[in-house]
Amino acid sequence: MEIIFLKEVDSTHSYLKKYIKDNGYKNPISIVTTNQTNGIGSRDNSWFGEDGNLYFSFVISKNLLPKDLPIQSASIYFSFILKEILSELDSAVWLKWPNDFYISNNKVGGTITNYKNDLLYCGIGLNLSINSAMFNSLDIKINYNDLLNQYFKKLEEQLKWKDVFSKYLIEFKKSRQFKTTINNKKLSLENATLNLDGSILIDNKKVYSLR
Repeated sequence: MEIIFLKEVDSTHSYLKKYIKDNGYKNPISIVTTNQTNGIGSRDNSWFGEDGNLYFSFVISKNLLPKDLPIQSASIYFSFILKEILSELDSAVWLKWPNDFYISNNKVGGTITNYKNDLLYCGIGLNLSINSAMFNSLDIKINYNDLLNQYFKKLEEQLKWKDVFSKYLIEFKKSRQFKTTINNKKLSLENATLNLDGSILIDNKKVYSLR
């Protein structure tokens, strides 16, 4: 994974997409910053990034991912692998379906994943420190360079989806006390069914995590 660090950028996700549009895709590449001024969140919401936190986006060909990974659940796959690394560093972080990082009942980060032309674009943000009353932060101190190196090395191992999913299935119970937004409607996850492909059955509808 080639890593490009920017001191400041409006959105690592937008920057990366334009970079690939202008230069084409040759190998996996990641854009990283600690100062994101106009990030993109789920459902095209804006994601304001406080200076000093970690924001990165990467693009990777689906051919470099495990064959059993349902593309529509890549967001869970990318997020849970990072969650596992943070857990190994003694963080109590957990993954709320489908793509939010939580400490206890507080959100500390999130993931957005898009798929186009056999390429997956994934953007991740983590609050490393509290710079305002609006945000909660990760419960451990990390070196983000070491974290990124560990994360991308783990992605290169192409962990099977079935192995990642088996662990996430156990953790999914923590999501049941929360709600998720589907078609601009808040729905409780209390009685949702998690399917083998990472989607959920909720309100008699099958909903996927790729967004």
